[in-house]
Amino acid sequence: MDETEFWELVDATREAAEGDPEEQADLLVDRLLALDPDMVLDFARHFEARYNRAYTWDLWGAAWILLDGASDDAFDFFRCWLIGQGREVYEGAVHDPDSLADILADFDEEIDGDGEELGYSADEAYEQLTGTVAPDLGIPPAASEPLGTPVDLESDQALAERYPKLWERFRS
Repeated sequence: MDETEFWELVDATREAAEGDPEEQADLLVDRLLALDPDMVLDFARHFEARYNRAYTWDLWGAAWILLDGASDDAFDFFRCWLIGQGREVYEGAVHDPDSLADILADFDEEIDGDGEELGYSADEAYEQLTGTVAPDLGIPPAASEPLGTPVDLESDQALAERYPKLWERFRS
């Protein structure tokens, strides 16, 4: 599975789920079950690489604003959700997290921002296909700390200065 096929699966399931992350995860498992186990592992590698790439202070600050606070776990689930939004939103957010204020049509913190189940889709599909737990994906592990310059997540002033568009749209 190449990168284009990865994003096509993500986009197709998001559209079919009408933006509901839990429904998208269920649909993704169904689509992955139609593939062979090696393709499912390829999907998992693409997902995990993007998940690790999004482990940045800049994105954590953006998640903090959108979710009105974001613990370690909440930020993990946010990164899964971000991947589930598709390539355009994901790449835009990775390059400029403040651009989420322009990219996101709307954001409901009750539904949006939590893609925990998306993070398990490939593992679930692989187990259903093979009856075994997925092997190590063979990709470098995530950094032990978020990449980039730390942001004081408890400081409204620091967040407003670093993410002016997100702050204006979602917190003021």
